[in-house]
Amino acid sequence: MIINHPILGPRDAQEFVYLGDANLINRPDGMSAGIEAFHDYLYNRDNPAGEHRELWYHEQGDRSWLVVTRNTVTHEITKVELARDVARAGGRSK
Repeated sequence: MIINHPILGPRDAQEFVYLGDANLINRPDGMSAGIEAFHDYLYNRDNPAGEHRELWYHEQGDRSWLVVTRNTVTHEITKVELARDVARAGGRSK
């Protein structure tokens, strides 16, 4: 699988480490969000069949974090963004 890095261009997926659901960017604000919200953040994950936003870390490259939108059935990648840009946008894609 090839990941089209927004800065470095096409890279083999073996250079990256998969880190799970991209919703991890949207961490609740401590206890002000409530214990249930924080519990859900820590333990509950979606496992969709189809398009899904994932966190990937470029371990064997520039050590950047990416949000990759990928179809979990076909492995087709439709979008790759720097995680810092997604976080600045409040977890939403540009």
